[in-house]
Amino acid sequence: MCCRLEFGMKASGMRMVTRSWSREPGAGPREGRKSHRPMRRQRKAQSLSVAYEASDDEKGEGTELLKVPSWEPQDWQQQLANIRTMRSGKDAPVDQLGTEHCYDPSAPPKVQRYQVLLSLMLSSQTKDQVTAGAMQRLRARGLTVDSILQTDDSTLGTLIYPVGFWRNKVKYIKQTSAILQQRYGGDIPASVAELVALPGVGPKMAHLAMAVAWGTVSGIAVDTHVHRIANRLKWTKKVTKSPEETRRALEEWLPRNLWSEINGLLVGFGQQTCLPVRPRCQACLNQAMCPAAHRL
Repeated sequence: MCCRLEFGMKASGMRMVTRSWSREPGAGPREGRKSHRPMRRQRKAQSLSVAYEASDDEKGEGTELLKVPSWEPQDWQQQLANIRTMRSGKDAPVDQLGTEHCYDPSAPPKVQRYQVLLSLMLSSQTKDQVTAGAMQRLRARGLTVDSILQTDDSTLGTLIYPVGFWRNKVKYIKQTSAILQQRYGGDIPASVAELVALPGVGPKMAHLAMAVAWGTVSGIAVDTHVHRIANRLKWTKKVTKSPEETRRALEEWLPRNLWSEINGLLVGFGQQTCLPVRPRCQACLNQAMCPAAHRL
């Protein structure tokens, strides 16, 4: 049986921690009894592993702690400042028709949160203008969990058409609404894990629902615009292949106080300037420092 021995000592203003492994000596005989166990030669201790670290009372003035440098993209702060400048007009579709503008502000909070989630489900692979139109038609009939469950599939499909994959969304909306009624009393879950477990709800929708419906920043909401722009600007260590991979890469270095801003900022930038096809590089303030500009 082995034991680990640790001891600390002060040396040159630092604490030395050593670890060695040796065989545990046999238990001593009880008083008044002789041990007939032959003495064994102590096994030679293995080489010591020595590490130095500053103790709590030594951390402070005159002590320089080693820090692992964190990666961050080159020029990202200037690039972000330029994007803010280009987005200062707040005149992109997302600014007028995004999720924050699709729910009824006069409805009870629980209904507002449900409408936020529904608008996010409709918005997948759909332009903001189309999503906003579908939400207006739904709200005109009274958009609640109960009203959706009482609407037949054919009528619901007519109301949300022409959002992308509208047939699948009819099915997902009905399934999710039933779950919300049965498990959450008609409200929506207040955690990302529970939200993504709902039919038709992905990570981007979950993080946006947490931000808009619950006022909680749980992560960066990454859609196709954010995914595309992050890769063009090389805001990831390596090329990412999916929005979810991009989200994880961005969250590794982007300061948390920027997480709530980055989605709306980049989505509008992607709608107006950094387009999927034929981006308007000539009108972009980041043209000179954009790694992708010379290739587009």
